[in-house]
Amino acid sequence: MIENRLRKNLKKIKKFTQNSKITAYRIYNKDIPEYPYLIDIYNEYAVIYEKGKRLDDSDESQNLREQKKSEILLALKSIFEISENNIIFKERKIQNNKNDQYTKNDNLKEMIVVQEEERQYYINLYDYLDTGLFLDHRWLRRIVQKESNRKYCLNLFAYTGSISVAMKKGGAKRVITVDLSKTYLKWAKENFKLNELAYIDQDFIHSDVFSYLKEDHDYFDIIVCDPPTFSNSKRLTSEFDVQRDHIGLINLCMKNLSRDGKLYFSTNLRKFKMSSEIAEKFNVKDISGKSLDMDFNQNTKRFLFEITFIQ
Repeated sequence: MIENRLRKNLKKIKKFTQNSKITAYRIYNKDIPEYPYLIDIYNEYAVIYEKGKRLDDSDESQNLREQKKSEILLALKSIFEISENNIIFKERKIQNNKNDQYTKNDNLKEMIVVQEEERQYYINLYDYLDTGLFLDHRWLRRIVQKESNRKYCLNLFAYTGSISVAMKKGGAKRVITVDLSKTYLKWAKENFKLNELAYIDQDFIHSDVFSYLKEDHDYFDIIVCDPPTFSNSKRLTSEFDVQRDHIGLINLCMKNLSRDGKLYFSTNLRKFKMSSEIAEKFNVKDISGKSLDMDFNQNTKRFLFEITFIQ
């Protein structure tokens, strides 16, 4: 059953990935209830995330998990001819009752380079739960690249700078990249080097986003803001909750946006509700439905809003 679905999905997206020169894509997205997994392909590697109901520690549950893993492994080896050593299973760990997507898992530091249209990115397959590239933001990277020519751009909660690379590739006058992690800012610089993009160190800002936005800046033409669902990092003055705190965050972004500029605001919180205060104050377009490429399906729940000033 899982092998048949993988073959069907591959047939559907193969032409798209080849024509777009994409070597990192989602091949399976919880399509079948009996197999609650996400499966991503990175070149000759496969990364599998367990996303279903957490099983208990009973022998029966563990045997069921191992059976499912074995079936997925055999299917991937058969369809993609991927070596078993290149198939990586990841289980989301819970810390402080919240999902921490940036938790280190191993210490192997395995880096590969993947292609995405004209862009290239470094991927870390083992050290963290996430690999360094959010595949569901590919559409946004494409759009931002098209819109950034001669624009002054800001990338907030920038992670490894994939959006910043797209902005610079699009001919942006300047790209400011802000993140609270020095590790990810260093990674972002490496992605710029990989794409042979010029930069200055001062454009990579190690800061809490709220603190940065409260400073005096020139106005930006494009701002991308993709905050975590929740964060209680020790480097923050207070914990962050996207549902509770998005009003203040969006208002700060808009204070830094030029009058004819555009804010892209994204969140993975499945039950997110945009505040009526924000909707009444600005032009807010929910573009979530059109913002996913064909390797994602209706099981992907991620919001993307385009926010501009009312003229």
